[in-house]
Amino acid sequence: MAACPHISNVRLTVPAPTAKIYKDECTLCYDSPDNETGLDVCLSCFNGGCTDDDRLHAYKHYNKSGHPLALNIKRVKIPKAARDVEEPPQKISKIAIVPENDLDNYEYFTQVKCYECGGVEVDKNVGQIPQVVDAIMAALSASRQSEIKAWEEEIVSCDHIRNLQQDAEKVVSAENAHCGSCELGENLWLCLVCGNLGCGRQQFGGTGGNGHGLAHFDATGHGVACKLGTITPEGTADIYCYHCNEERSDDQLGVHLARFGIKVESQQKSIKSLTELSLEQNQNFNFNMFTEDGKSFEPLFGPGYTGFKNLGNSCYMASVLQSAFDLPAFITKYYPADEEHISTCSQEPGNCLHCQLTKVADGLLSGRYALPVVSESGEVQGQDGIAPGMFKALIGRGHPEFSTMRQQDSFEFFQHLIKTVSQNNRATGADTTKTFEFSNEQRLQCNKCKKVRYSHDTTTALSIAVPAKKKANVEGDDEEYESVSLKQCLDTYVAEEFLPYKCPSCQEDTTATKTNRFATFPEVLVLNMRRFQYQNWVPRKLSVPIVFPEGQIDLEEYRGRGQQPGEESLPEDAPAASASQGPTFDETALEQLQMMGFPLIRCQKALLATNNQGSEVAMDWLIQHMEDPDIDAPLVVAGGADTSANPEQIAQLADMGFTDKQARKALKETGGNMERAVEWLFSHMDTPMDDDEDATAAPSASAGAGALAGDVTKQGHYLLASFISHKGPSVHCGHYVSHIKKGDQWVLYNDNKVVADPKPPVGDAYMYFFKRQ
Repeated sequence: MAACPHISNVRLTVPAPTAKIYKDECTLCYDSPDNETGLDVCLSCFNGGCTDDDRLHAYKHYNKSGHPLALNIKRVKIPKAARDVEEPPQKISKIAIVPENDLDNYEYFTQVKCYECGGVEVDKNVGQIPQVVDAIMAALSASRQSEIKAWEEEIVSCDHIRNLQQDAEKVVSAENAHCGSCELGENLWLCLVCGNLGCGRQQFGGTGGNGHGLAHFDATGHGVACKLGTITPEGTADIYCYHCNEERSDDQLGVHLARFGIKVESQQKSIKSLTELSLEQNQNFNFNMFTEDGKSFEPLFGPGYTGFKNLGNSCYMASVLQSAFDLPAFITKYYPADEEHISTCSQEPGNCLHCQLTKVADGLLSGRYALPVVSESGEVQGQDGIAPGMFKALIGRGHPEFSTMRQQDSFEFFQHLIKTVSQNNRATGADTTKTFEFSNEQRLQCNKCKKVRYSHDTTTALSIAVPAKKKANVEGDDEEYESVSLKQCLDTYVAEEFLPYKCPSCQEDTTATKTNRFATFPEVLVLNMRRFQYQNWVPRKLSVPIVFPEGQIDLEEYRGRGQQPGEESLPEDAPAASASQGPTFDETALEQLQMMGFPLIRCQKALLATNNQGSEVAMDWLIQHMEDPDIDAPLVVAGGADTSANPEQIAQLADMGFTDKQARKALKETGGNMERAVEWLFSHMDTPMDDDEDATAAPSASAGAGALAGDVTKQGHYLLASFISHKGPSVHCGHYVSHIKKGDQWVLYNDNKVVADPKPPVGDAYMYFFKRQ
């Protein structure tokens, strides 16, 4: 062991319990302490770096930071037969992940090395080193902290519980308990007002139920219920408020239950909570992995065949990343790693999106982590895959949904991903998301004077309604739908839409016809098939099979041709109301949404978010955002130019690379909504930013023609490259997988299970990725 003169020259600090310590894996690749040479954790900043001879990310960290001392951690899994007898799991008193104790499953080996001395081992018992090493080994890793924080569900009380008025006392016995309206004896909810027992709703937790607890609320207005079997001696339980339609907590649960003869101190939790069931369901939800003759699909290994470990509810992200990193634009940008960026990056790798995208690309494409896992008995059990925890924490940071572990929508994540990547690419060169961009041509014609207006907008995907027609004479409760062709779905994109219109030429209230077509075609066309709709006020998925043509798909019939000879242009619309009067809404769509039972504020937000494209598009947006924390918050409306141009918001947009004029224009267009302002800016990069320009004026045909995204000369000929499927009854539960065409075969990526699929369910997909030929 070498004597090191640098130990006394380096000032070390014992990490606080909340410090980010990257000891699970390298911040630039997925190497971990399980590798033969282990992982080096910097004793100064706690960065994790691999020690592989071909990568040496730990050494590159030393070159850039000048931090010489590192803790090398290696671990070896203890054979199952040699482990101690497992203790029973601890009682759960809060909805959270309980950290596993890896010390029971692994044997650890550590040493301290000095890179300035050539990477030799040094005495780890000198100065502050022992305290720092002990703190690192005892601490939760950065990825584990992010995972736990995302899973912990903030459940609070509400006024309906705090002001709960209970009826006369009665005794409720758990023995032979069953629903008061049917014979179900499980999934029972106790009304905390009158003591009624009602079964839950079937979609909650995946257990059986006929919704009689909800029916009791509808009939009586008694809105607070407690799930039997979840009560703990500490006074916690699953509490649901039907008024709020949210899971809640009850600080006086012991008092409220005593009214019905239930003593919390004698209760034992006997069933899983809603969150535990949700976690379990998302971890175990599986697609069929067997052939028709009962044989398992063939597992695949090597470059391009790496899967993702499921973090509990990360399948929506994994499926999108698999499809994205099959595309040339993403492969070229992020693989192999940009060594110049790594050496000059001023951010910590865990906080740099470019570094993390490079890490994901290397993990998926190198084949380094797609290795067969062999059990102790010698049986091949597939692969471990890579855990995207670091990337998930970064891409979801600050987002009200993607920072959590709640069920998410893959198409919504795709939109969030390309928006975030596009912002990041402004500072790192070529924008990979341009591969999805194309121009949409909108044609508006007054049905009275027949004059027209053409305009263009830039988009990155099409969301298309799937025509649904139920099959006749289907026995049983299951609904079956007739198949439709891909052409029938695309026809809905170009279908005529009739809407109320105040014509600036006729000067009358009349109607207009609006149609959409492709002005240009993207390199990669993304189609989202809207398979969800409301049935009895519940969003459900419609299993409508889509029939695909063989081979190449020709979309030229959907190309727009611009204003034709003989067509007379509509004059510009009259100036809209000033910004101080707030945004305008499609009154017909607003009325339709309210008639469906949605609150006014939600209807207005949906119409704003979808640019007043009608009630159907707005309803789809509402379905995806029903659980947004701010869905019922007051609408942010600019009070004029000065109000919408908030200096702090302008500064934030300036940090992203936009000018003050661009920032003011975007905030004016979006009523001061920061997130929508960013989206507006990226879709109007070539729009004039004059301060006195009318906020609602659409670009003219001539202006739009000069700002088309994409190449107008490229043909709309495509081949299907990949697709993402969803399994589950609604947007609130289920599982996503991706299928990718590799040569002559389709490959199924089901989290970390990667197999050849001889019969891919192409017609049942939720998202499609087409490559232009």
